[in-house]
Amino acid sequence: MPRLRCFFLSALAAWIALGSSLAFAAPPKVERFFPPGAQRGQTTTVSATGSFANWPVRGWADRPGIEVSAAEEKGKLTVRIAPDAAAGRAWIRLYDDEGASAPRSFVIGTLPEVVETEPNDDFRKPQLLPSSALVVNGQLGKAGDVDTFAVSLQKGQTLVASVDAHRTLGSPMDASLQIVSSSGFVLEQNDDYHDLDPQIIFRVPADGTFLVRVFAFPATANSTIGFAGGADYLYRLTLTTGGFAEHAYPLAVPHAEPGRVQLVGWNIPDAAREAAVEPGPAGDVVTLFHADIASTVSVRREANATAVVQVPNDAEHPQAITLPVTVTGRLDKPRAVHAFGFHAAKGENLIFRVESRALGFPADPLLRVTDSAGKSLVEVDDSSTGDRDPELAFAVPADGDYRLLVRDLHAMGGDRYVYRLRAALAEPDYALKVAADSFVVTPGKPLEIPVTVDRTPRGERGGGSGRGGRGNRGGDRGSPGAPFNEEIEITASGLPEGVSVGPVKSLASGDTAKSVTLNLSAAKGPFSVPLRIVGTSAGEPRRSRSAVATIPDSTATTPDLWLTVRPNP
Repeated sequence: MPRLRCFFLSALAAWIALGSSLAFAAPPKVERFFPPGAQRGQTTTVSATGSFANWPVRGWADRPGIEVSAAEEKGKLTVRIAPDAAAGRAWIRLYDDEGASAPRSFVIGTLPEVVETEPNDDFRKPQLLPSSALVVNGQLGKAGDVDTFAVSLQKGQTLVASVDAHRTLGSPMDASLQIVSSSGFVLEQNDDYHDLDPQIIFRVPADGTFLVRVFAFPATANSTIGFAGGADYLYRLTLTTGGFAEHAYPLAVPHAEPGRVQLVGWNIPDAAREAAVEPGPAGDVVTLFHADIASTVSVRREANATAVVQVPNDAEHPQAITLPVTVTGRLDKPRAVHAFGFHAAKGENLIFRVESRALGFPADPLLRVTDSAGKSLVEVDDSSTGDRDPELAFAVPADGDYRLLVRDLHAMGGDRYVYRLRAALAEPDYALKVAADSFVVTPGKPLEIPVTVDRTPRGERGGGSGRGGRGNRGGDRGSPGAPFNEEIEITASGLPEGVSVGPVKSLASGDTAKSVTLNLSAAKGPFSVPLRIVGTSAGEPRRSRSAVATIPDSTATTPDLWLTVRPNP
């Protein structure tokens, strides 16, 4: 019996040691940050919810001006934002010698910030806000939760109340927003302004205290009846009677000489009505902000020419365009139709792509190509992936003049029915994708990283979100063009000393045309660093593309991958 007892205790000790070893080997895991944002120039204590076997951890951000460090208490971070840090959404990772967490959203703002405090469900006992220009970081922490805030306003002011939750933070909530009188009467309500996130523009009718109320339903419908909530129901509520930009106009500029764009919105001071766009790489989306504006807007830098819709513009007065071109337009009234005339040669493969929903606007665009006499040749209203922003591939049947028509599927229109249209030849191009956003390698044991190669033709760098259209009507859309048929060398960049990778080639045909495998090895560790996997085509002009991975629990993708080399065995 003593021997049996001794064996049992030894086995138990070994099991505990193994469990401790496994726990130590677990990399950081972050589910969410709270507050999920901070003001430029401020230092904020942030709670990271997740699991952290090894504390303290280290922090990395995808842009300069953000410093993340671990506090003494596990799960607490100190986030310092430089005064000149760029506003907008940043991505933050936590990492240690065992690996890295998935990147999580963290929003940098221009207004002072406060944290929502309970109890504030009862409109008679709201949380009093110190000003009418700030950001509230909130959480609908449980089912039935309602957050109510009181703000003092003056007659004639315009209050912008905007919730950012599902779109940027990935919160699983379909929020509702109300402006309520101090006596409890609902004055205005909005449910879906930017996708599932609400926004209200409120013209103040009289001096007084008004209430702003936030509650939510699940983003994915279920059988629950009532308001929803939970630990991950996070939001940022921007309230301001100052400047708030809705979008930039135009939405695209030439990359070499971008010039200036207008900021469109409310309460925008004269000094902030225009913003300069810096020259830079074609295809990049630039985030613009101003210290006197409570929001950010985005503009795309294009390799080709850009234009804006000219008036008059309709089926009888088509606007002449020369491909390739990117056009910014606004369907400013119901039943508006914009027409563009272009010349094309037989056998050319063209791609037309409209973006509106993806940019946060309400238009449900429809694309139609006609001949010069107005006969419809092809029509598309959705992409093959179900995206309401359509893409149309058109094989030109004969030399001649054609027209491209853009309208809203439901004949709607207004100031917010803005779109960005790209019209181009379907050029062969490629994209790279990997299945994971981070990788761990043990010294002496090679790591295989599969890389998927997409050689589908695109109408511009980076391509659209789908090929063809679920709502295709009126005939054959034609072929999108020939696939990319050049050799591509794929390797990893930014590797530290002691880490090596054997570059591989994706040939135009055969097994490697669609996928290759990188073999990465390390001589020693530990260290944890950013990583990029890059492809370079053999022909001229050489095309370089970074592989992207889908961020876990998100629809966003990132080229900023991560590599961890574990300690030497």
